[in-house]
Amino acid sequence: MIILTLFLVGCSQKEVKLNVQKKTSVIPSSIELQEQKYEDVLALFLKECRSKRVQKLYGDLCSKARKSDSPKRFIKENFHPYRIIDGDKESGLLTGYYEASLRGSLTKHLPFIYPIYSEPEDLVTVDLSSIYPQLKGLRLRGRLVGKRLVPYYTRAELSKVKAKPICYVDDRVGRFFLEIQGSGRIELDNNETIYVAYANQNGHRYRSIGRYMLQKGYITRDKLSMQSIAQYLKEHPEKMDEILNQNSSLVFFRVSKQAVTGALGIELTPMRSVAIDPRYIPLGAMLYYEAPSRDLKGIVFAQDTGGAIKGAIRADLFSGYGKKAEHFAGGLKEKLHLWILLPKESDE
Repeated sequence: MIILTLFLVGCSQKEVKLNVQKKTSVIPSSIELQEQKYEDVLALFLKECRSKRVQKLYGDLCSKARKSDSPKRFIKENFHPYRIIDGDKESGLLTGYYEASLRGSLTKHLPFIYPIYSEPEDLVTVDLSSIYPQLKGLRLRGRLVGKRLVPYYTRAELSKVKAKPICYVDDRVGRFFLEIQGSGRIELDNNETIYVAYANQNGHRYRSIGRYMLQKGYITRDKLSMQSIAQYLKEHPEKMDEILNQNSSLVFFRVSKQAVTGALGIELTPMRSVAIDPRYIPLGAMLYYEAPSRDLKGIVFAQDTGGAIKGAIRADLFSGYGKKAEHFAGGLKEKLHLWILLPKESDE
């Protein structure tokens, strides 16, 4: 945890504890929040207040919110926006994600042949902060060979993974994108539905297959989207291994009792929940964002994380479930301006 000094109006300074990197700064802003549904914002803030992380971040505002009879006045009077700046950059990247849906079976048979794996028995996760407190939040993953911890199997070595399948699906590309989304629902051939959520990861860094396809000339930048990537792979099955294996990262799942939940442990809300990089923005934070080129703006909540979400001005907007949500998320890649909403007491 780094104590970040906020440079406020005039010559005064105030210290606010945020989990950020040294090059990141948050600057008081006079921006007028463009929000249409403050009642939704207050309801979600109250829902978030069940989390101890949020209670610690916002203090007595949680109890104060329960007594409010005017959502708009409560937000306006108790929160102040601070613009997030990353070094000399004032803008970053907004992308989208959704709750994936696949067809599957509890048993392996055609066409259900692609396993959705639970956490492997031989995957070792080391919390580095237990040895080095300054490395809080960092984990080392691998497998034991004798007395040595070595890197875990990559995507290209998927057949070597020692894990029990939760179920089997009929779409290899869909399975890949399920890992990118981090959670989803499986419509089983026995007419039941199971929800799967992120359990762990193999420790290898996420690599964008879209960037690789651009470099190889398989796809053009103006056509790049999740849908166009999926279409290319289905039309060129001979390149499936080459392209998918560029991303060595593997995600393992667990069965969940409810629809998609984020890293904060709260069920995600379409167009209100975002995944962020917790090295810069604390989970549970209330944020305000603008993506001018798509006229997207509003108050959102930092409720999730993701392997591809790196940087201070970086957010992944959850769009919900269904084809419309999938289409929206797959085509969202816009310039992002981001503010964190902190208690007004911080600048007094």
